[in-house]
Amino acid sequence: MAVTDEAIFKIKEMILSGEIGPGDRLPPEKELSERLGLSRSSMREAIKALEVIRVLDVRRGDGTYVTSLEPRLLLEALSFVVDLHADNSILDLFAVRRILEPAAVALAAVRMDAAAIAELRDQIRSVSDSTSVEGLVEHDLEFHGAIVAAAGNSYLASLVDSLSSSTVRARIWRGLTQEHAVARTLAEHVSIVDALERGDADLAQALTIVHISGVEQWLRDAAVGS
Repeated sequence: MAVTDEAIFKIKEMILSGEIGPGDRLPPEKELSERLGLSRSSMREAIKALEVIRVLDVRRGDGTYVTSLEPRLLLEALSFVVDLHADNSILDLFAVRRILEPAAVALAAVRMDAAAIAELRDQIRSVSDSTSVEGLVEHDLEFHGAIVAAAGNSYLASLVDSLSSSTVRARIWRGLTQEHAVARTLAEHVSIVDALERGDADLAQALTIVHISGVEQWLRDAAVGS
């Protein structure tokens, strides 16, 4: 194991053991390196790496702290990776979303109340033929995010959201706008909400699979045509 990897592993062990937890400050660099039997340089590299993936927060002049370790924070790096990939690579990520999101929607179907359903319908009504691509992206993020969040699993919600970042959504909505498919996409949103309102988990799940598969096919065609 490389020295820096060893340092990362030992800091992780400190967190897992409960020695330090979310919001706690790490011991000073010199003290920490001596305690773990590692050089200060390897400790600095480890801290930099853990800062990048949002496990640690380095506050200049104050110290280094463990972050909240919330799923959304830790999965931010995945959104960055998704943004960098071309359509043919995103297809693999979309396939994962097609597996996870319908399951989340099925869970949400038995948890969403009338107020949550009304909010989803308001989101759909806020979109029209004159809505910009940016507005469509905002709607899509809010619509899918609200449903998945209702499943009650923050890890699942953060993972699903990361699999289709705002950059990817903008690319998709721009293409759908060019192909005049916005109305069909919104109609699918309405159908999903109808199933959620009835508490029909199986139907909501099936409609979500069809909805995501349609977008996935559009991406597939775009990748082949490029």
